[in-house]
Amino acid sequence: MMRTYEDLRLLRENKVVIFDIGSAYTKFGYAGEPNPRGIIRTEIKCPETKELRKIYDYKNTEDLYQLLVEFLHVLFFRHVLISPKDSRVIILESLLAPTQFRDTLAKVLFRHFEIGSITFLPAHLASIGTLGVNSALVLDVGYKEATLIPIFERIPILKAWQALPLGGKVIHEYLMKSLKEIYPNVDITEKLVEDIKVRTCFVTTLERAAKLATAEMPNPPPAVKYPGIKSIIIPGEVREKAFEMLWERDNDNLSISTMILNAIMQCPIDTRRTLAENILLIGGTTMAKGFASRLKSELLTLVKSNIYFEKLKIETFMYHTAPSKPNYTAWLGGAIFGTVNLPVRYLTKENYLKSGRVPDWVNLMDNQKDESFAYNI
Repeated sequence: MMRTYEDLRLLRENKVVIFDIGSAYTKFGYAGEPNPRGIIRTEIKCPETKELRKIYDYKNTEDLYQLLVEFLHVLFFRHVLISPKDSRVIILESLLAPTQFRDTLAKVLFRHFEIGSITFLPAHLASIGTLGVNSALVLDVGYKEATLIPIFERIPILKAWQALPLGGKVIHEYLMKSLKEIYPNVDITEKLVEDIKVRTCFVTTLERAAKLATAEMPNPPPAVKYPGIKSIIIPGEVREKAFEMLWERDNDNLSISTMILNAIMQCPIDTRRTLAENILLIGGTTMAKGFASRLKSELLTLVKSNIYFEKLKIETFMYHTAPSKPNYTAWLGGAIFGTVNLPVRYLTKENYLKSGRVPDWVNLMDNQKDESFAYNI
């Protein structure tokens, strides 16, 4: 039975909606809940061309606006089942996210859906709220990129941020290229590749990886059959090499593992050991089998090299285990944040319509108590 607008309005009472709009998947649900209500692809069918498009593959601001209108309409009325009018929304965002996306998202929510307020919550900072700690080095490896921000006593050390275009996308590209060479007559789609990656691929050990490109190349793991419309045999070599792009250093000697060491080096000396012993991995790519183990082996090997040994003097790296799967740890942090009644900065509809802009809280102008963007409690 179809819900009426009044039914949805009643569902809104005392509900704070949490959105984590990632480049590949979007997590949504309500504050105070231990899991998202659902996880859907961040894509929508264009009403004009009927083409399925990813939200982050927008052409310009106007195109992004239309995509967000369609996508958020589906989120509110088909998935979250809540009337957006005057509701409170928390958006999990990366501190490195484009300002264009943030501003357009706020415009759509306030002007088109007429929500009551938005809280833009940094995903890295929200993630450590699930642990009950004040300091951590948060590495987020998602679909398009890997981003890293050290947080000490709940303050992000922004001068030490790191980012590389390494994530699920490069793994998918490798698998698609490899499988198309083996099966030129099979339609290899990205959804198929993603399922093959999750079901059959893994991160190999550092010892085996060192031999893969040498004459001492070890015997490959067994090939496996992927069942589908047409059965596909996934060679063991492809399964093992799928994640190697994350660890291969580029022309600037950068990789996933060097991101962590470089970030620690840029932090104050008295924070370095604490950060090294409080690493938190989030993002869907970190859920791959063997990822955490390989990362630790890479760090322990690199920290003994001439580049880092004299500067860091660190011998131990330790991980936190969040009370959630890594792909929605940030969302859970937002759900926890939405339940507490703290003096927080949130942007109300009235203030947004008056100014027409989203405040930048690192700007002194937006931190004055006499400004319209001052604390809203």
